[in-house]
Amino acid sequence: MRKYQKSLLDPEQCAFIVIDHESQMYFGVESMSRRCIVNNTAALMKAAKAFGVPTILTTVTEKEFSGPIAKRLVDITPEQTPIDRTAINCWEDENLKKAAIATGRKKFLLAGLWTEACINFPALSMLEEGFEVYVVADCCGGATKMAHDMAMQRMIQAGVVPMTWQQTMLEWQRDWSNKDTYKAVMDIVKEYGGAYGLGIEYAESMVSAYKG
Repeated sequence: MRKYQKSLLDPEQCAFIVIDHESQMYFGVESMSRRCIVNNTAALMKAAKAFGVPTILTTVTEKEFSGPIAKRLVDITPEQTPIDRTAINCWEDENLKKAAIATGRKKFLLAGLWTEACINFPALSMLEEGFEVYVVADCCGGATKMAHDMAMQRMIQAGVVPMTWQQTMLEWQRDWSNKDTYKAVMDIVKEYGGAYGLGIEYAESMVSAYKG
């Protein structure tokens, strides 16, 4: 088992809850590009899979109102059935809470829609119960930028740690000599990492040309 500093995220101690990334919920997002939120969430879900981090998907009133989780996200973990609920605060849903506690993890990463409700509520509830809560801000969206920003500030003041998807993945990787996850991380960065991914593709092409 690898040893980590307590201040940095250890994939063996983390679980990831993906909350309400549903079509109707996306319609109301104005805090940042919807496409970016989906891409960022897909990237982190793939990273969680590569590092063996348990991922829980949950929906709110899927059949009655909010619709299904974005297909791109469901396809990453096809073995999972999302936990549907009626409570805005997913931590107040018995099935979700049981699934989360059953992971045995103490550090929970949250990503979802909307930041001001479906992320804010469970984050505060989980903190009260002694869990460490990390909100992946660029995998969340709010009805307005101010709504997202104010929710993030409220959670941070309460003790939530703000993260981004790429920061999270690189903390999990920690050391490029960790070859078990190196290729998966590089593939994710090339697909979703923007300029960073393009830089890696350029470096790989130059190394190949040099060797040739």
